[in-house]
Amino acid sequence: MKIQKITPFLWFSSDAIEAGKHYTSVFKNSKIVSTNPMVTVVELEGLQIMLLNGGPTFKLNESFSLCITCDTQEEIDYYWNKLTEGGTESQCGWLKDKFGLSWQVVPSILAGLMNDPNRAERVTQAFLKMKKFDIKTLEMA
Repeated sequence: MKIQKITPFLWFSSDAIEAGKHYTSVFKNSKIVSTNPMVTVVELEGLQIMLLNGGPTFKLNESFSLCITCDTQEEIDYYWNKLTEGGTESQCGWLKDKFGLSWQVVPSILAGLMNDPNRAERVTQAFLKMKKFDIKTLEMA
């Protein structure tokens, strides 16, 4: 197995194994690579992430997030629903899962809409009112 050059390393209080099991149940193309009492390594859609049982000293916060780019509303709904179970919704496609990890669930068309000078302001105003992104509303803006 080739080792990834850069690997996200996330600090959990004591539930890294549980988090790894949860994340690999959410993402279809995923697996637990290895696990021990201290570190669980997961692979989610080809990205390896190390989950550390580091204790309560440091907490996950919004300064780090993982972004999921989705092609359909069904995909957005799926990830949003799975990751907000026990977590909290925020604005503009952001959420925190039940472990405190921040995620962004974003439609793949957003960058194109935001790069269109004729639509960018309307699209921005539309998504500022959203928690979970709605592709049809963005397309109509």
